[in-house]
Amino acid sequence: MKSIDIDDDLYAYIAGQTKHIGESASDILRRLLMGDAAEKVSADGKSVLQSTKPGSGDSAQPGNRKSPAPDDRAAKSSPSSAQDAPPAASAPKSVVQGGITKRLNDDVLESYTKRVDLFLFILAQLHELHQEDFQAVEQIKGKNRVYFATSKEALLKTGSSTNPKQIPDSPYWVVTNNNTAKKVAMLEQVLQLLGYDEATRETVVNRFA
Repeated sequence: MKSIDIDDDLYAYIAGQTKHIGESASDILRRLLMGDAAEKVSADGKSVLQSTKPGSGDSAQPGNRKSPAPDDRAAKSSPSSAQDAPPAASAPKSVVQGGITKRLNDDVLESYTKRVDLFLFILAQLHELHQEDFQAVEQIKGKNRVYFATSKEALLKTGSSTNPKQIPDSPYWVVTNNNTAKKVAMLEQVLQLLGYDEATRETVVNRFA
């Protein structure tokens, strides 16, 4: 297991590509960088991972070694890989997938001329819809920075230029001194933690960006 240092915005992007709870950063990068080369489907329809190490003597062959289920990978990951993995949390029991998108109609979007104000508005709507589960956003962190907290002081401790702002009508604060791409990644993570499906996440992000 090797370790590398990456910037906060790159980490947030990688985390935003998570397809299921418990998927490790290594699995995400393998999927993004290697695509179909990292996976081979056997004749009976079951996936087996190919060895990515040249000359490896234990390369998987179709039908010889099954890819572990997502939950198995999470359970068997080492402490170091667990630290690199994207934030994970149990999805709420019930999520009305269209609830947030209905609140982002054209009239609402046109009323926000500043991207940061729209960012805060969307977070406020998500908090209103998921007050009991919203605390999960505190898991979203960079290498040396916290992005959500219940106080301004907690965010300022991680950097003097974080420009924290309070999410309207909520006890939560969020870092706002980042570019649009980083805000998009943060929104994707929040939506995923709150249990929204890929289609809804994409719709919200597109209306923001």
